[in-house]
Amino acid sequence: MRPILLQGHERSITQIKYNRDGDLLFSTAKDHVVCAWYSVNGERLGTYQGHQGALWTVDVDPTTTLLATGGADNTIRLWEIKSGRCLKTWDFPTAVKRVEFSDDGALLLGVTEMRMGHLGTVVVFPINPDPEATQATEPLFTITMRESKATVAAWSYLNKYIITGHEDGSVGQYDGKTGELIQDVQAHERDFPITDMQMAPDRTYFITASKDKSAKILSVDNLKVLKTYVTDTPLNTATITAKKDFVILGGGQEARDVTTTSSRQGKFEARFYHKIFESEIGRVKGHFGPLNTVACHPKGVGYASGGEDGYVRVHHFDKPYFDFMFEVEKMANAQRQLQ
Repeated sequence: MRPILLQGHERSITQIKYNRDGDLLFSTAKDHVVCAWYSVNGERLGTYQGHQGALWTVDVDPTTTLLATGGADNTIRLWEIKSGRCLKTWDFPTAVKRVEFSDDGALLLGVTEMRMGHLGTVVVFPINPDPEATQATEPLFTITMRESKATVAAWSYLNKYIITGHEDGSVGQYDGKTGELIQDVQAHERDFPITDMQMAPDRTYFITASKDKSAKILSVDNLKVLKTYVTDTPLNTATITAKKDFVILGGGQEARDVTTTSSRQGKFEARFYHKIFESEIGRVKGHFGPLNTVACHPKGVGYASGGEDGYVRVHHFDKPYFDFMFEVEKMANAQRQLQ
């Protein structure tokens, strides 16, 4: 499984995202630039320039028409993908840490930072899929975090809920139409922030990664912890693979301490765990710093990772990956064939 190395950023990668078809990959870094790549061969398609600060987040709508980005210049920007035009800029009092389109592309959420006397918020904007249309200036509603600030957020199936991950390790569930808090649970250890949250392909469950060295799968409806994956390093990112029952986790020693360790000791590998059995099945080396973000190809044929070293590595899975099975799974398959 030889990776394709994408060298388009000068500083550490903050988030990568595939589009729904999986043919394009978008990456953001702390260097003000958004890059678009062909995922099959790693060729750079173009860049989106306009942000004035480090970029934290990117998302692409279901039709690959619009791109949303958020960064340390306190803005969310909406772009037309094929032309690179900036269609709309929303300004906020603090930095934007996460953006995500709803499953139908009609709504966009943004998570803002808690700073300088401003509370952290989650804002929701209506989105018109037509690039020529005028986009709304005001949000439909704003959720203000009174307790612990939200670090990540995501849409559930049918836009029913907004799920938020917090700095104190808790997960919140909000009504997707009104923004009212329904419930929250202490999913991870207290005072260990949730660093990433990614929905499963059907958006009925999701995975969280935390600095408490674990990743967990929770149900969207009742926030019940379904699976826990324990590692030996603080995690920055986690994703659920399509097609096969695996999860991919990434992290490593804190970026500020990296100069004191070799890449072997720093634990900068992508870790594969079996989604059902919760056991580790393999690791992929490569990065020279902590993994900040991983994303799985929507069709399950590969994955990409972005690290503190400023590189995006795109992997296409080989045949042994698809053939791999636990003994229990082999036996179940054999019994099915006998019937």
